[in-house]
Amino acid sequence: MDLAEKMKHLRAVEGDLRGLNRPMTQVEVVTAMQHELGVKVSQAYISQLERSKRLHLTASSRDVLSRFFKVHPSYLISDPLGYSTDLVSDMDADGDRLATWLAASSQEWYAEPEVQAFFQRLANVEDPRRYFTLFGRLMSLSKEELESVVDALTNISADTD
Repeated sequence: MDLAEKMKHLRAVEGDLRGLNRPMTQVEVVTAMQHELGVKVSQAYISQLERSKRLHLTASSRDVLSRFFKVHPSYLISDPLGYSTDLVSDMDADGDRLATWLAASSQEWYAEPEVQAFFQRLANVEDPRRYFTLFGRLMSLSKEELESVVDALTNISADTD
């Protein structure tokens, strides 16, 4: 990912984090930076970065932007051609890639224990793809219908114990 893409991505993430449900505009970023950090960066400068008219940041700009977006300053450098953030390993080449991905992804949800536990549990079942198929079918039900089904099945399980 190059610097331009990273800047656009950070504006989108920051907009979501601030409850805007959309990317922050460049002007909103400039205004927020001045208000929150007391530092003025021009909208034209951000625009040049996002249009790849400027390919590199000064050290001071990198510092300000990394503090505002709460990322490590090295994130604001274009990745080398062919760079991938994915870990590449032959360790589990024959294994179930979906289960491996689910287990690894579950770790990213540490702040939401229910989601983390769900992904981890799904990673440990024999055939997670079949569960996805079944979950897809369940999603055609309304929340109320699904709750009724779960309640009925839970009551049956409780009665047989």
